[in-house]
Amino acid sequence: MALDSMSSDGLVVDNTLQAICYKRGSLKLLDQRKLPLETGFLDIQDSTDGWNAIRDMVVRGAPAIAIAAALSLAVEVANLKDFNGTSGDAASFLEMKLEYLVSSRPTAVNLSDAATKLKEIISKAASTATEPGSVFRAYIEASEIMLDDDVASNKAIGSHGASFLQQQQKQKISKRFSVLTHCNTGSLATAGYGTALGVIRALHAEGVLERAYCTETRPFNQGSRLTAFELVHDKIPATLIADSAAAALMKEGRVSAVIVGADRVAANVIAGDTANKIGTYSLALCAMYHHIPFYVAAPLTSVDLSLSSGQEIIIEERSAKELLHSRGGLGEQVAASGISVWNPAFDVTPANLIAGIITEKGVITKNDIKDAFDIKDFIEKAAGKSTF
Repeated sequence: MALDSMSSDGLVVDNTLQAICYKRGSLKLLDQRKLPLETGFLDIQDSTDGWNAIRDMVVRGAPAIAIAAALSLAVEVANLKDFNGTSGDAASFLEMKLEYLVSSRPTAVNLSDAATKLKEIISKAASTATEPGSVFRAYIEASEIMLDDDVASNKAIGSHGASFLQQQQKQKISKRFSVLTHCNTGSLATAGYGTALGVIRALHAEGVLERAYCTETRPFNQGSRLTAFELVHDKIPATLIADSAAAALMKEGRVSAVIVGADRVAANVIAGDTANKIGTYSLALCAMYHHIPFYVAAPLTSVDLSLSSGQEIIIEERSAKELLHSRGGLGEQVAASGISVWNPAFDVTPANLIAGIITEKGVITKNDIKDAFDIKDFIEKAAGKSTF
């Protein structure tokens, strides 16, 4: 991967920061490890570059990971000089590469979901193709559609979330919101606009956001490095807090709602157990204690229908270096040599702590009788299998 410098203007599309810069045959990913002090893009030439960029946190955020993985392979096949094989061989080649890419970050279901959908397209193309180029073209086109769809999905999440929160606020004296968020869920974590941060953007655009609070999100500091960067860029009134200050902030009555993203949502019987950046579970417990609604904002691709509970979600453990050294492992050593480290990247928030799941098709709320989310029914209705 080669590092290319680019002006900050190259980051902006429709006044929104952009971390994934793609045109057919070319993919550049903003190196988020260097933000906010340095802006540089990595030139991604193949799926190996894509795997490394995802694993090394050059690109992060469940939606962005899926898009970056798909496009890294699209660039690889777009630039293939020669491929000696049949259309079936081309399909096998793509499927093998997708499996490899999925192994880069196992917790984010969006990545495996994207791979599954792309495999179906590959298989269908191979069944009628007379030469491998047709299979490759079908894959490239499908990956590009995923990029466009993600931006549209994020804007819909923002719109639904802003409308829903304003509805919930109708009975209260204040019509303005102060929202606390965790990690980074904006343009830098998606193809554009964002999920939880997309809701905050929409509230701000509608003139009802009092203030956004973002946690630093230790140990990799996605909140202080990335979310703060986006909030300042968009001129959204915002305040950065230490992770450990969240409970005190809630106690002072400064928070109207907590909105976070999700890397995976379980569609279990008590549906909605949610894996997200480590520290999310603590925020949900604090919010419950202080009677503050806690929302998850995520596309329906983050829902894993195969999981019977959140306990089945694979929790990735990160390098001990992220805790032992400053700047999430990139700086000088700050901990005593010889200390053991436990550094899970995610935790699971039980559904009973979640007030609603904000999706591109609307907000999933709980069944009043069961006090549980009926996610499967919501997805079926959203897909047009019944009236919605």
